[in-house]
Amino acid sequence: MKKQLLLLLLISASLLQAQQLKSPDEFLGYPLGSKYTPHYKIVNYFNYVATAASGQMKLQQYGETNEGRPLLLAFIASAGNAARLEDIRKNNLRLTGMLTDKPADINAPAIVWLSYNVHGNETSSSEVAMKMLYELLNPTNTQSAAYLSNVVVIIDPCINPDGRDRYVNWQAQVVGRNVNPDPNGREHNEPWPGGRSNHYNFDLNRDWAWQTQVETKQRIKVYNQWMPQVHSDYHEQGYNNPYYFAPAAEPYHEVITPFQRSFQVEIGKNNAKYFDANGWLYFTKEVFDLFYPSYGDTYPVYNGSIGMTFEQAGLSRASTAVITNTGDTLTLKDRIAHHFTTSMSTIEVVSKNTGRVITAFKKFFDDARAGGVGEYKTFVVTDVATNRIDGLKRLLDDNAIQYTYSSGAALKGYNYFTQKEEAFTTSNSLVVSTYQPKGVLAKVLFEPVSKLADSATYDITAWALPYVYGLQSYAVKEKIAGENKAVTGVTQAVIPLNAYGYLVRYSSFEDSKLLAAILQAGIKVRFAERDFSIANKKFSRGTLIVLRKGNEEKLDELQRAAKMFNASVTPIESGFMDTGFDVGSEKVHFIKKPNVAMITGKGAYSESAGEVWHLFDQQLNYPITLINADDVNNVNWKNIDVLIVSGGRYKFLSDKEASADLKNWVRQGGKIIAIENAVSQMATGEWGIKIKKSEEDKDKEKKDDKPNYEDLKKFAESEHDGIRSYIAGAVYRIDLDITHPLAFGLGDNYYTLKQDDKVYEFFKEGWNVGVIKKDNYVAGFVGSKIKDKIKDAMLIGEQPMGSGDIIYLADNPIFRNFWESGKLLLANAVFFAGQ
Repeated sequence: MKKQLLLLLLISASLLQAQQLKSPDEFLGYPLGSKYTPHYKIVNYFNYVATAASGQMKLQQYGETNEGRPLLLAFIASAGNAARLEDIRKNNLRLTGMLTDKPADINAPAIVWLSYNVHGNETSSSEVAMKMLYELLNPTNTQSAAYLSNVVVIIDPCINPDGRDRYVNWQAQVVGRNVNPDPNGREHNEPWPGGRSNHYNFDLNRDWAWQTQVETKQRIKVYNQWMPQVHSDYHEQGYNNPYYFAPAAEPYHEVITPFQRSFQVEIGKNNAKYFDANGWLYFTKEVFDLFYPSYGDTYPVYNGSIGMTFEQAGLSRASTAVITNTGDTLTLKDRIAHHFTTSMSTIEVVSKNTGRVITAFKKFFDDARAGGVGEYKTFVVTDVATNRIDGLKRLLDDNAIQYTYSSGAALKGYNYFTQKEEAFTTSNSLVVSTYQPKGVLAKVLFEPVSKLADSATYDITAWALPYVYGLQSYAVKEKIAGENKAVTGVTQAVIPLNAYGYLVRYSSFEDSKLLAAILQAGIKVRFAERDFSIANKKFSRGTLIVLRKGNEEKLDELQRAAKMFNASVTPIESGFMDTGFDVGSEKVHFIKKPNVAMITGKGAYSESAGEVWHLFDQQLNYPITLINADDVNNVNWKNIDVLIVSGGRYKFLSDKEASADLKNWVRQGGKIIAIENAVSQMATGEWGIKIKKSEEDKDKEKKDDKPNYEDLKKFAESEHDGIRSYIAGAVYRIDLDITHPLAFGLGDNYYTLKQDDKVYEFFKEGWNVGVIKKDNYVAGFVGSKIKDKIKDAMLIGEQPMGSGDIIYLADNPIFRNFWESGKLLLANAVFFAGQ
């Protein structure tokens, strides 16, 4: 009786509060859609509703952006379900098997998670978030009340507040009293870097699995505490496009279940019903596929959800009104109406099918736990001797993927590095089994080759973690039993203060972080160019050497860095080596602490520049000066030792005068590190590097103008014809010159993510550090027209120029900052190459 009375009181209180609830228009003081709402006002409205409708809404701040803006989640439910929200959350985890304290109740509400504004300048969806919040709690909306009897709705009103405010504040500064819908107007042409990305210019919609960004890491932590049955991700596309909603385009990953496929169709048909009634244009089954694992639709899909992308016409060029190519005016109010309709439609379909949704959701996880996933049931990482394994373990932990350890078992499996089935022994190996709740996600992230049903995909097609981290691994078809006991880490001994010197092995990006830290602390550091041994211990080239003399007052900083980065420090009593060169040899090089700069601004690809900025600022914790490309002619180059030119198209690289100044700086001892497109641009100038032409290209130059019937094409095949010359993020093995400082710590092979067909002629005067040979293709889609071109060429090189050097990295070594082994390559380019 008491429980029933309490429930009635809660319902009465929530109704009373809701009757007094202000709409966004009333709270903001202007009609929603008449102008953009700054993030702080969105936060204010959500805080207001959380107080006014506390019986049905809970507001959680789950994190904070780089610029200090709050990240929020709103939980909306019926009064009865709101009172037991924590029980619903725990029961949902029981459905997945991630919580095993007692059996799950399948008669539970479904959870629908709505994510808005992941791209800051796709602004309509945060406005929609306020409208959704109001209408779900509006007491006059009986339809919403019916939905909430079966569904708990989670709203993230703005995934990317920093990017949103960058765009919204700029737009407010350039728009007049009345918006000008002419797309030629300045309010339709956003300046560099635009509001799409976060503070560090990262695309947060490519970061779900990798969690390199603080916004993602904080969000996924909460996501794994709830594991929704449905996740909707709201975007905008070009302002001339019709609306897009699911079902998605091919390719679908093979792990996607029949129910996940068919339920998208059900939601899509319900969306179509409303769009048809309003005469709105839309399209489905095109462009937006379900393959790459780090999107806001695919990541939820691989975690058992119905994950969907919704794309409204707009983007920054739409401002709050824009004239389209049909002569119609698309307004912000239109954009809000469309996203609001699909948001409500999604909740409606889930509410009417809660039982089916819950049953299919539970089956997704039950099947993985009982039978494993895919051809390879277990993935074994045998390379656990270095702290490179720590980065992989962090990624697994962040994604709630379970792992154990195995030792001594003789097995047979697919060797990622040789691409052959081979026998191997597990010695303190890390084991990831697909017989677990996150078995599907584990399979997708580790699979050696991802199967493509259609090559016309939206993103990269290869990402196997052993290649990303450069770790020797095997894929095994059988289930392997492991132990939970972890491999013992490095034991930190107190550094003796009376040693001659101290050695630190160099084999991972964690060691690069240590080097950056001790250089920052003022410690004088050297590195060994060749292998050596001392006191019956072998040390590889690249080993860091810190002498006591000259560092007496700073040895505690070495100890602190070693502890922070899990590195062992070996004291030595003499500079005389048993084998190899002594500490005083010219083969042991002093590392000058470099002053590093990077070209940014107009011409730079904002995301490529952001990756480098984030690496230095948040990971290496090493200072980097960001120079606007337009200011290159005004730079005092004497204060800079290393200049990084990331992917982009730069005027100064083509300008003879500016290029001459840079070349003079290099000849006087400067170092340029050119990455990706910057390399290809330099290859068209007089920098000393040349693009390698394929045999087919050479043949074409020799041919006359006789007709070639192979050039005849059918219009209907135009899309797939272009794919023959396309590479969708494929993995290639690069053979390294392991004696060169650029290759220190990387091992014999390095795996690169190739996204174009650019390869370069071997240097005759210079160092061909990383080359690609005939059989170096590993995984991912490569078009038939260019596959033969990507061979017998240089991709990583050092070109001496006077007293300086130019380092060429043809592919982006730190793509989206999840390509972990490439971070070590870039650090080597900064700290070792040319010393």
